[in-house]
Amino acid sequence: MILPTIRASLSRNDAQQLVRLLGREDPELGEAARLRLEEHGIGSLLDDPRIRNALLTDADVSVPPPVIFYVLVRQALLEGGIDDENTSDYVASMLVSFGQAGRAYRISDEDDSEYHYLTDLIAELQDAGGRKRFLLRVHMGDFALWMSGLFPDYLEARTRRKGAPPISYFEELGATGYRGASESSEAGECGMDTVLRGIANQFSAVRSALNRISDRHFWPESGNPVGRLLREISRY
Repeated sequence: MILPTIRASLSRNDAQQLVRLLGREDPELGEAARLRLEEHGIGSLLDDPRIRNALLTDADVSVPPPVIFYVLVRQALLEGGIDDENTSDYVASMLVSFGQAGRAYRISDEDDSEYHYLTDLIAELQDAGGRKRFLLRVHMGDFALWMSGLFPDYLEARTRRKGAPPISYFEELGATGYRGASESSEAGECGMDTVLRGIANQFSAVRSALNRISDRHFWPESGNPVGRLLREISRY
């Protein structure tokens, strides 16, 4: 399964690169960033909106792409009131993993079976047990969050034109998948029970955070602004 590994992969070189980015135009800002790094750790830099802007606009950025995904997710979640580094790490790690060819449709790197719809996962759950049942539940949450978080306009268009399930359907099944997975012994064994339960309990807010990333950075010119507003108020 996908594990939150981005923060653990951060190197001293990555931290120094962040300091250089903040100090490129302002040496005093760079010195303040260096002191913050020493006193409070790299998290204090990753949470700085100026780091996000520099990572997205500076031509000489050499920070690994997963770190950029982490910063985008972390700051979008903070904006929505979710201040949990493990949740940010897991969601960002999921986005990086699902960005690889075909991974969004497979429950693990070792399983070649593909599931292109939530109904496929539900059907497979009927006869699954043990670790496969756990992986199917996690993937139900992951896939629902991936689709409703990054492709909300696509889902809304399908709902209008073809009567396909609305975003609320993805939210309900996604939260159900994560919650069921969090209650399994497998989640406890790999230390993921708290993270999965947290996302289940705040699925709508996490989805909204990914919508902000999608709207601002991936497809800023697409979609209908009124539809985006209705997308948010429809869950109340």
